[in-house]
Amino acid sequence: MAEKKEINIANRKIGENHPPYIIAEMSANHNGKIERAFETIEMAKAMGADAIKMQSYTADTITINCDNEDFQIKGGLWDGYNLYDLYEMAQTPFEWHKPIFDYAKKTGITIFSTPFDETAVDLLEDLNAPAYKIASFEAIDLPLIKYVAQTKKPMIISTGMASLEEIEEAVETARQNGCEQLVLLHCISSYPAPVEQSNLRTIPDLGQRFSVVSGLSDHTLGTTVSVASVALGASVIEKHVTLSRKDKGPDSDFSLEPDELKQLCTDARTAWSALGMSGYDRKPAEEANLKFRRSIYIVKDMKSGETFTKENIRRIRPGFGLSPKYYDELLGACVNGDVKRGTPLTRELVE
Repeated sequence: MAEKKEINIANRKIGENHPPYIIAEMSANHNGKIERAFETIEMAKAMGADAIKMQSYTADTITINCDNEDFQIKGGLWDGYNLYDLYEMAQTPFEWHKPIFDYAKKTGITIFSTPFDETAVDLLEDLNAPAYKIASFEAIDLPLIKYVAQTKKPMIISTGMASLEEIEEAVETARQNGCEQLVLLHCISSYPAPVEQSNLRTIPDLGQRFSVVSGLSDHTLGTTVSVASVALGASVIEKHVTLSRKDKGPDSDFSLEPDELKQLCTDARTAWSALGMSGYDRKPAEEANLKFRRSIYIVKDMKSGETFTKENIRRIRPGFGLSPKYYDELLGACVNGDVKRGTPLTRELVE
């Protein structure tokens, strides 16, 4: 079935004809405390996000406990970590998922997750997750994409690091296995991501090339890039959030604090409302100012039969006289009555 350019998550329509869908990514910023996860959910709702998103994995489902060189992180935000140790610290325990989902439901915000293997998908299906996110690093895991697509739920796939061929494979796999509602998020998988490498023009290209809803998973600092993406057609914006960067956490350095999330939600929706549509009809807000446009006025008292010259008629504001485009043809014509200075020049006054 052909992909729709509009999708629906928990009765919220998403697409170019609707305000951008803002996803607050909690990730590991609960810092190992379920109470902090609850507070983050409350914060996301209060700041105006459409959804809160979590990540569903354990250290054992995402990697293995191994000290080989391949499993050591060198450079970047998590320099010095062994992969297993990092994910063990950052994971959201599977037993937390139900209380977190229940809390989000009680709070009144949509919640879904990024599964990293089939067991996580099964868990999320038991919780009736309304949608699924595929992380950039898993966009090449076609068996996982196939398994998720078979749920028939909306899917959001981040495309960070993926080549065009890899994106094509991911989209084809999703569609062939039952996904009818698909979003592709442009993404630069760097933490934080350099603004100058954002290449936001990829967003409309993704949408057109694959006939999908497109958006941005933004890892740059601040909100400027996310807001700018709306002007290029981003219908979904995903941004990591934290209660406070000072508390430190695996993803806190590139996450938004509450006031920044609120600003993002406000500015992104304002940017979308400003897009409108192309066209040249006069807008209602302009009507009151028509009278202040330029027109031709008589600027000296004139007697009937006098000739219009550059000294007695001018193109000035306000706009109750003839249009300035008639100025040259009026020069040399005669006035058909006595007229006071400050009178708008109309056709009735021309002999």
